[in-house]
Amino acid sequence: MSTLNLTLLTDLYELTMMQGYFKAGNNEMAVFDAFYRSNPCNGGYAICAGLEQVIDYIENLHFDKEDITYLRSLKMFDEDFLEYLEGFRFSGDIYALPEGTVMFPREPMLKVIAPIMEAQLVETAILNIINHQSLIATKASRVCYAAQGDGVMEFGLRRAQGPDSGVYGARAAIIGGCKGTSNVLAGQMFNVPVLGTHAHSWIMSFPDEYTAFKTYAKLYPNACTLLVDTYDTLHSGVPNAIRVFTELREAGIHPKSYGIRMDSGDLAYLSKEVRKMLDEAGFKDAVIAASNDLDEYLIESLKSQGAAITSWGVGTNLITSKDNPSFGGVYKLAAIADKDGNFIPKIKKSENIEKVTNPGNKKVLRIYDKETGKVKADLICLEDETYNSADELVLFDPNAPWKRTKLMGGTYTIRELLIPVIKNGKAVYHSPKVMEIQAYCNEEKETLWDGSKRFAFAQLPHVDLSQKLYDLKVKLLHEAE
Repeated sequence: MSTLNLTLLTDLYELTMMQGYFKAGNNEMAVFDAFYRSNPCNGGYAICAGLEQVIDYIENLHFDKEDITYLRSLKMFDEDFLEYLEGFRFSGDIYALPEGTVMFPREPMLKVIAPIMEAQLVETAILNIINHQSLIATKASRVCYAAQGDGVMEFGLRRAQGPDSGVYGARAAIIGGCKGTSNVLAGQMFNVPVLGTHAHSWIMSFPDEYTAFKTYAKLYPNACTLLVDTYDTLHSGVPNAIRVFTELREAGIHPKSYGIRMDSGDLAYLSKEVRKMLDEAGFKDAVIAASNDLDEYLIESLKSQGAAITSWGVGTNLITSKDNPSFGGVYKLAAIADKDGNFIPKIKKSENIEKVTNPGNKKVLRIYDKETGKVKADLICLEDETYNSADELVLFDPNAPWKRTKLMGGTYTIRELLIPVIKNGKAVYHSPKVMEIQAYCNEEKETLWDGSKRFAFAQLPHVDLSQKLYDLKVKLLHEAE
């Protein structure tokens, strides 16, 4: 990211609005919220990802000479505005969910507090980065949940929508739970495990399958996974693999990881037959890996059929989130400062209830059940509100306020989710390594109830408004009539 100037990675109207503010002399401090309205794949949660790249983007945000020359060529921008852009730097604050955090609809995943010209410019890139990586991290989390502890390898690079999607999608997939990626560039950039075997072309390039396997095993004796479905899985591939494994054993070579991979056929039936053959030959610890257009639904189905697969390679359906190829993150104005510096809350009204925004400068509190550590609800409240877990807490559904839950003091804990990542234009937060983010994400997923993890009719965790925020929202809606 730091080697590529992404300043013009924005929609044209961000720049035309900036010039409008500039000409009008309006550059008050403003609060913008980035959030989404519904979970991907009709699930019960999403995983936040992409923050490291957002921070990098903000720190490197500037208009170079080529940018100014291009904007001048559009004949839409006056010279005084272009002169302003020449010295542009982001000077505001950003608060965000740490990467790997479980998140829910309608709550801010990122908040920008900055002069409105600056806050407007960064909208598109922030959404582009977070929407994509959060989508893939969420999809990976679902795939890994279906695998029930088996290893999942991301290997969709060749089917990704371009190099950036392949690289940053692999990063997000690792955050979501994948044990490694086939993407070597992602491995280098993010210091994550790279994994892989060989293709059918390797087998076909040799006179026979056995020779191909033997040659590969000689090259990589400590990581020897053989692709067995080039000709006939049960009558050729597996017997030849067993022959090579036997020769390795007789030579005193004991691979750290070995086994077979299948990329076609009835994976449930074949894996059970392959397991019998490997066990009978004395290779009970051999891995059975599978690929072939897998996703969480197919993996769950194969598991229910007793498939003996212990490692899953997931490509196209993961790196593209094929059944839900976009993440619906939006970026909305929540407040703007008056002449005295006080934030005046703003609201967007809509006939669609889900498009009505929550006004004001806000924070998000996560309420946990003290005994189980599971999420009870998220509470969106105004920044100046305070809560004490020793006090009684009443939560209510903002769309059906008569639905109320009372939590007794001492039965719950509170955690504030949004953390400062940019202050006065400078990074105050340094992202952990990707594998550390993955470990944190795994801990986060353990705070979800099982009902929120299932694929069909997932239980949606409660996202409630504080009484003060709810009253403000109702007041502004009435005033807008």
